[in-house]
Amino acid sequence: MFGSETTQTETFEVTLTDAEWRAKLSPEQYRVLRGHGTERAGSCALNYEKRAGTFICAGCGNPLFKAGTKFESGTGWPSFDQPLEGAVGTTEDGSFMMTRTEVHCARCGGHLGHVFPDGPPPTGLRYCMNGVAMDFVPAEA
Repeated sequence: MFGSETTQTETFEVTLTDAEWRAKLSPEQYRVLRGHGTERAGSCALNYEKRAGTFICAGCGNPLFKAGTKFESGTGWPSFDQPLEGAVGTTEDGSFMMTRTEVHCARCGGHLGHVFPDGPPPTGLRYCMNGVAMDFVPAEA
C-alpha cells in the first residue's frame, strides 16, 4: 500500500452518527464519503479547478491537498501526486474483484478515492479523488 496505513477499526477525531452525517452532507457526498461510492467521471467542477489554494475534506474541513500537487490525469477525476502530511490514510480495498488502495480522510475517515502507482514524478503516485468528497479554498491574494 501507499502512504500511511490505517485499519478499518481506527478511531477518528471527527465522529458523527449516521443521521448527523446525512444531515451535514448532500446525498451524493454521503454516498461517496460515508458509503465508499464513486462519482461519475467528469461530473465535478473541482476536476477543472486551476487556482492556487487547498482542497479540503467536504465532511470535516481537513486540508488534504495543495493545488500545486494537482495534475491533469485524463481520468475525469481530480488527481494529485501528493497529499499534505498526515492528511490521509489508506486501506486495502478488495471490492470489484480487484485489489486497490483506498484513500480516506485521516480526520473523519471519509472515503476520498484511491491511489495508484502511475503518477508523475517526483512521487510516481496518482491520488485519484472524488471531487464531491472535497471542497476548495482559494489562496488569499
